[in-house]
This record gives sequence, C-alpha cells and structure tokens, in this order.
Amino acid sequence: MPCELKPRFVVLYGSQKGQAQSLAEGIAEEAEEHGLVAELSCLDQNEKYNLEKESAPVVFIVSTTGDGEPPDNALQFVKRIKKKTLPSDHYKHLCYALLALGDTNYANFCNCGKTIERRLQELRAKQFYATGYADDGVGLELVVDPWLEGLWKAIKAALSKMASDRTGYLKEEAGDSPKETPDSSTPDVQLNLLSITDNQNCNSVKASQETVSKFASAASSSAVSDPGPASTAGSDGLASQFGDAASVSTSTPETQTEDAGVPHVELAASLTRSLPPLSESSLNVPALPPPYLDVSLQEVDIMEQSVGLLNKEALHEVPISKAVQLTRGDSVKKALLLELDISAYPTMTYQPGDSFDVFCPNRAAEVEDLLHRLGLHDQRNHRVHISLRKDTKKKGAQVPPFIPQDISLLYLLTRCLEIRSVPKKAFVRALVEHTGDSAQRRRLQELCSKQGAADYNLHVRDPSLSVLELLAAFPSCSPPLSLLIEHLPKLQPRPYSAASSFLRHPGKLHFVFNTVEFPACSVRPAGRQGLCTGWLFDLISPVLVFPEKDESFCSPDLPKIHVNLRPNCSFRPPSDPSVPFIMVGPGTGVAPFIGFLQQREKEKREKPEATFGETWLFFGCRHRDRDFLFREELEGFVSSGTLSHLKVCFSRDDREEEEGRPRYVQHNLLINRRHVTDILLKQNGYLYVCGDAKNMAKDVNDTLMEMIKTELQVDQLDAMKTLAGLREEKRYLQDIWG
Repeated sequence: MPCELKPRFVVLYGSQKGQAQSLAEGIAEEAEEHGLVAELSCLDQNEKYNLEKESAPVVFIVSTTGDGEPPDNALQFVKRIKKKTLPSDHYKHLCYALLALGDTNYANFCNCGKTIERRLQELRAKQFYATGYADDGVGLELVVDPWLEGLWKAIKAALSKMASDRTGYLKEEAGDSPKETPDSSTPDVQLNLLSITDNQNCNSVKASQETVSKFASAASSSAVSDPGPASTAGSDGLASQFGDAASVSTSTPETQTEDAGVPHVELAASLTRSLPPLSESSLNVPALPPPYLDVSLQEVDIMEQSVGLLNKEALHEVPISKAVQLTRGDSVKKALLLELDISAYPTMTYQPGDSFDVFCPNRAAEVEDLLHRLGLHDQRNHRVHISLRKDTKKKGAQVPPFIPQDISLLYLLTRCLEIRSVPKKAFVRALVEHTGDSAQRRRLQELCSKQGAADYNLHVRDPSLSVLELLAAFPSCSPPLSLLIEHLPKLQPRPYSAASSFLRHPGKLHFVFNTVEFPACSVRPAGRQGLCTGWLFDLISPVLVFPEKDESFCSPDLPKIHVNLRPNCSFRPPSDPSVPFIMVGPGTGVAPFIGFLQQREKEKREKPEATFGETWLFFGCRHRDRDFLFREELEGFVSSGTLSHLKVCFSRDDREEEEGRPRYVQHNLLINRRHVTDILLKQNGYLYVCGDAKNMAKDVNDTLMEMIKTELQVDQLDAMKTLAGLREEKRYLQDIWG
C-alpha cells in the first residue's frame, strides 16, 4: 500500500530525560509494521501538529518532573490547554489515548498525565483506549508492555470507527441516513486507569498478550488509590524504548556437565545464569532498537574543552570555603556541610527553599576502566565525530543535543554520558547482537525478555548495576561506542537544597549531604560510593573539619565546583509572616528548614513590631549524640523564639525505646495531631516535608490521613480529598528524593 494511502495517527510526547520520547519514537517506528503512518512530534513543536483541526487518533506519551510538574518541553502545551477562555467543547472532535510515566516514590504520581487527561475530558475529547499509569518505582514495563501490546488494535478500531462516522455523516448530508448497527470494530476496552504499584507483586506480574481491558481488571484496585494530582522528579527515567515484543524462540544452552558425566545443577540464579523454567523457556524478546548514529574517532594534536560547554545556561565555578563533618565518626551515615563562596556572582542571590545543581564528572577510574573495556584506551584523546546514519529507520533520530562538538573521547565519557546509569532493557537487547558466546547471548536475551522481568529487577535494576558492571559480567560482549552514545542518557547534575539564608550569610551558600554507599553484590564485591557525594567527599577531605575537634578552616588552595542556581518558587516560607507553618525534616531533610529559620530570625530582629505565626519542626535521626544535625543552632532558634516547637526523636537510642518515646517523625506528628490539624485545617497554615521519598514521605502522608480521619471524623476517601485539597492550595509541599 502506498505510504500516502495508509491510515495515519499522531504521536505527541513530553519528556524531561528521554524515556517518554523514546517510547513515542518506538511507537512511531513500529507503526509501519501495522500498516499505519505515525506523525511524531514533541509537544513544544507547535508548527508540526494542530489539535484544533486534528481528525486522526492522537496518542500522548508524557512524563512528570519536579514537584508534579510537566516536562520543560510540555509546559507551554499544558498552559495552553488550561486556559479558562477555551470553549467547553474545544476538543469535542479529538480522539485520544494517553500513557503517563511516573514514580510512586515521589509525590504527585503522574501529575502531568493526569492534568492533560483531566483537561482533555473537560474540553470533551473522547478517549479511545485505556490510560496507562506506569510506575518507575516498580518497573515501567509492568504497565508499558501490555499497554503497547493493546495499543495497535485500539488504534485500528478507532480509525475504523472514525471512518465509519465520517461515512455516516456524508450519507446524512446526502439525505441517506445509515441504519444504526452495533460497531463491531471497536474493541472491548474498559477505560480504567492502568497502574501497578504493589511492590510485593511487581515481580510476579506477567506481560499479557491479551487486550489491555483484561490487564486493567487486574490493576483497577490499585489504580484508584491516588485521588489527586499525582509523579515527579526523576520519573522520566533514563533514555530507552520498549518496542512491541516479538515472540522469539531462542535455543536453550546445553546442560553443563561435570567430568563424570553427571549433570551439574546450579543452586541459585545470578546475573550471568538462570534456572528452569526460565532457562528452558521460549522468550518474548523486545524488537531490536534501530541503530541511528555513525561514530568515528579522529586523531588530533590537542583537545581542549570547557565544562561550560555542557550547559547553555551560565555555570558558576565557585570555591568551597568551608567543609565540616556534622556527624560523629562512629555514625552509620556521614553527613557533611559545605559552604560555597558565591560573592563573585552577585546574580546568585537565593531564597530559603531554593536548590542548586552541582555538576560532577564521572569517576576517573571508572572512565579508564570503560575505555579499556571498549578497547579504546589508546584513543582516549581522539576527537569524537558523531553523525546520523543515512539508512536509519529510527523516527526523529538526531545527534544527542547535549554532546558538544569537538570534544575528546575522554571528555565524552567523563562529562557527557551517565556511565553509572542502570542499563535499560532496550540497551540489554542491543547488547545481544554484539555478544559472541551463545550462553551469554541467551542470558542477555532472558534479562530483556518478558519472561525474565523478575531476573532483570533482581540482578540489574535493584542493585543499580552500571553499564561497566554489566559489561564486566559478559566478557564476550563488545559493543561499539555508537551503541553507548545511543542508549546512555546525559550526565545529569545533582540537586541540593540550600541550607542557609542569604540574609544571614551574604555571599555564602551552605548545603548538606550524606555520603551515599551502594552495598556490595556479586559483581561489585567492594561496593561503591554515590557519584556526586563520593566525588565531593574526596574533593574536600584534605580540608575537612570535624565537630569533635576545635580547629579553624584554612586552605591556600580551595577546591572549586561548578554550580547552577535552581529557584524553587513553591517550596518557600509563607509570604505572610503571621501564617503558621510546620516543617518535617529528619536527617539531612532538615537542611532547607535551617534556611527558613535563619531567614525568620533575621526578619524578627528587623521587624520587632510584626506578628509572626507559630513555627514547628519535627526532626529525627538515629542517635542523639552522633547525628543530631544542627543541634546547637536549632536549640538556639528555640531560645530566641524563632522556632516555637522543636519535636525530636531518635530511632536507634535504647534509652528512648525503653522509655516509650517516639522513634520516627510520624509518631511525633500523631502525638501532636490536634495542633497539627488545627494549623492546617483551621488556621490555613502550611506543611513542608523534606527528605526520603521511599519511606519517610509515604509514612508522613499516611499519618496525616489518619490524623485527618480522626480529627474530622471522616472516612478514608474524604481524608484523601482533604489532603489533595491542601496540595492544590500549595499548603502541603514536599521536597523529597528517592
């Protein structure tokens, strides 16, 4: 069938880090196999699509970032469709489906997708396929794979129905009214929200080859658990794609035998080997992602690069003027405070609650190991030349825009690519084609297959395996450099909250962090430090000040780092000082609240006649005498009246447990529930939560629900609505991380 006669549909995406874009590109690429033409556009490419006049089905693939915000390239689209001036039937002609990506470890799960869908429905757009809410917290593929499988039947049914409706309309115009008959072309699709968020069951979910309606019935109980706006920072994941899985029968490796001829039975599965039934199964392996880059290395005399090439925005190279270890040496976690001297950059004025990006390089030793593993160490200083393959079948293919021109291979791997990123299944699938050993090929096929989803999660995803660690486990795999550039995401800066007030410390910026430790595993016997926190610790070790030692900070050669300010206009103290607010920040989550309180103390001194509302801080740590961060400063805030109530708890102190004292911040919230609910529900106060998303933030949220149920004497649903209302009013705010 000539291309121009094939039925068409539109694919629109909003993507922050590449995941949603990659999925959209995968759909566009696969369309031809189904006899369709897909018109692919980013939501900010207004000139390439026109929803006001669109007569074909539209598929939206969108992620969520920040505090439930749209990706940067979807922001203007969301603002456009939210305009109150649009007529109520503005999109009555539009037929759409939507896949939203999010992460339940963060607040506002899939909020961008929910916002777009809610607005499309308000403007009377029609949904032709069940919405999918994919959760990166348990594995996007649990929802993405079955959603993609059912998409093609749904698109064809929608096209058939739309064609039938247009034919009927034309006949009516001609005076020949068609008889009303059941529409047999429309699939039996229940328009539930698709979501799997049960961590206990995530490994047992199988990617069905049936329609999404059957999958939806199994997921509907968890789909309605989130009543309000919902997913965030880091939800777009790392760039990859999930093509419609093709059923591939792969040969099972021969059973290994010992010298005596007795079969050798493996006692446990591992990254490099599987057990029955997986080792004996036929596999549903994803379609091979089409290669799209040509990469060559050119020898040159001298290569010079600047870190500023990495970002179009102005980066500031600032010295670390102070480094203090806040925890005692025997503390489980090592918390450090760094002071940056920003006096040379008058534009870097910040407000309490703001954060900033730290641009760190990949570890030099890991870059060297990767160069050796790729067989390119001797070419480390060669210039990298990247261009598009002329024969590529990848829709919308482009040279990664974050890679500057005229850089060396060493610079590419050090400053551009996230070589610590967990290999996505599409990358694992591509590695199969470059693996010589048949047993290793089979194992890589298993890890990227539907049948091997549990093994992938257990051996790749959960231990945060890096590309280098994966390649080390499969020595016969020799991928070309182009494959890494196609699949590895951009090396992202790491965000940190400001732990100071510019009013208290003009020209200075403080921040606090724990050194992150990744535990040892079979392919990582020694464990490893977090990329940025490990780099910072190594950088400041020579000038580190310890709390138990009385020594002044002095260094002739101050280390410098590259930073960029990230204003956070929502996570700030109330503009009206008379409004009360509550802060919940265990561990290093207390950092932004130090800035809040420093600012409040300065304002109280400058305006003694002003009325200031109550301030509450709920803080928690393991031990009172080891990791009670900012203890003296917090107690000073209480003495000065800046902090009205300081509620602390210690989760590992035996004395606290023996006396029945609260161990976690949520326990202290319950004890003070009447004061907390009075501030939130009667005084229109604010609640701020900062810290760990996976445990603390969820526990606090659940506790708030129980408090509201008890104090208002309402059921679970009404409590959820009340809490959602606080979020909508921007009076329940979170700054959390996974």
